[in-house]
Amino acid sequence: MTAELSADASRLGLGPLEILPRPIREPRRPLVAIGVGWLMAFVPSIALAALISLIFPNASQPDFPVSPAMQIFLIVILSPVVETLMMGTALLILLRFVNPAVAIMISSIGWGLFHSSFHPTWGLVIWWPFLIFSTLFVTWRSRSLLTAFAIPATVHALQNLPPALMLATGHML
Repeated sequence: MTAELSADASRLGLGPLEILPRPIREPRRPLVAIGVGWLMAFVPSIALAALISLIFPNASQPDFPVSPAMQIFLIVILSPVVETLMMGTALLILLRFVNPAVAIMISSIGWGLFHSSFHPTWGLVIWWPFLIFSTLFVTWRSRSLLTAFAIPATVHALQNLPPALMLATGHML
């Protein structure tokens, strides 16, 4: 079974993305993929955010002028679901024309550009988590579309949870 899964993962054509941890490149253990996916998305994005804050200390930050409960709902529930549906749909289309590694890169850069249209420096941080979310989608689509949407949406929700809680409680760094 392990050799079969490794062969499936290598057939994905992830190229340079093969350096990512195996649990997010092989559709084997969903809970491990979620945990590793979250660590791989969250830790580097926090480091990128800190670096961007040092380089651009006066850059505008996202603002959600709604109640704290609504902020949490929008950031942790609605945004991951809607964005994962959009990302997955775009990836399914891209995969008809390009190999998985190229589709994943286009997706992550596209999401970075999209988020930059709201706050220019935000996209510099966002592209990395979307690289992980897109990789998870492409990896898990071999199991089912539901799983391909559920796993990256869960990782996305976990990615957004700490900043949403900080924003809702007014404890931003």
